[in-house]
Amino acid sequence: MQGTYKKNVHSVVSYSLLWIQGRLFMTLPLQELQNRLWDTADQLRANSELTSAEYKSPVLGLVFLRFADQKFSSAREELQAQQGASSRRTIGQADYQARGVIYLPDEAQYSHLLQLPEGSDLGRAVSDAMEAIENENPELRGILPRDYSKVTNRTLATLIRTFSEIPMDVEGDVFGRIYEYFLGKFAMAEGQRGGEFFTPTSLVKLIVEIIEPYSGRIFDPASGSAGMFVQSAEFVARHQKNPSTDLVIYGQENVAETVRLGRMSLAVHGLSGDIRQGNTYYEDAHESLGRFDYVMANPPFNVNGVDKEQISDDPRFPFGMPRLDNANYIWIQIFWSALNDSGRAGFVMANGASDASHSEME
Repeated sequence: MQGTYKKNVHSVVSYSLLWIQGRLFMTLPLQELQNRLWDTADQLRANSELTSAEYKSPVLGLVFLRFADQKFSSAREELQAQQGASSRRTIGQADYQARGVIYLPDEAQYSHLLQLPEGSDLGRAVSDAMEAIENENPELRGILPRDYSKVTNRTLATLIRTFSEIPMDVEGDVFGRIYEYFLGKFAMAEGQRGGEFFTPTSLVKLIVEIIEPYSGRIFDPASGSAGMFVQSAEFVARHQKNPSTDLVIYGQENVAETVRLGRMSLAVHGLSGDIRQGNTYYEDAHESLGRFDYVMANPPFNVNGVDKEQISDDPRFPFGMPRLDNANYIWIQIFWSALNDSGRAGFVMANGASDASHSEME
């Protein structure tokens, strides 16, 4: 952008679909655990009739369920220890939620699923567990997968046992890292479509280190599986600050399933945020104009067919419409217009956008 503007916009260009796993911060045992979990899950998928896209949501839902159960079980032990044997007061849902812990009714606890007798309808049992969690935790309503009936009993039984191997006393964001690792693996398996919901962690980290989102409002109008938010939170935590209080998260995503993946990802990482479904070209779900301190995104590249007449009067596009049938500079204006006067944006963009000519240059 021209130097007269205070807003700072950075683009990571020359991006190709390479899946780079930047895992230097991981310990070897965690890598081995991730690999073992994935190998089992992938082998089961290979011997089923499900595509990677069909398999992704149920598997990630089980990772989420195991995470929620670990947090719930730990909180229950602490609450029982604090209460002592002499107290008659029943520990209830409000006690868990006061600790920021997802409340799990009996039928949604992992031990219940592990102990179901052979021959039980596991697909129904897991789907019911997800429904029960949403009923008790309204902030999760509409997020959790319910399509477990398409996964065979044998596959589900093996997955449930496999994820039960994740140690209950793990420290740090282990479940979040496992969730992210699985996202990357599913993205590789889905090829080009995987880029619609997952950006390689190494690229996301690069953007975050450039933008330095220490505190404030952060916006991703093509939020995918919420990787920009997760890495921003990790950046804040590394600088001895609290991402839950220092960052306010807003996202928008067009695909309903991807919205659920992103919101589930936030939950697994212990974060909260407002991710809404909407077509960002035509809908501004968060009334973004001049509102944000940080914008980060990996939008779809070189999209054609956007109805420019429909958005020509939208205040998010003060520089007008490029004559080319290509949405790259429509996206760049979306990022720019969402920033406040001192805001910073960083994004991934097609290589061709860096040497644009004609109406895009203007």
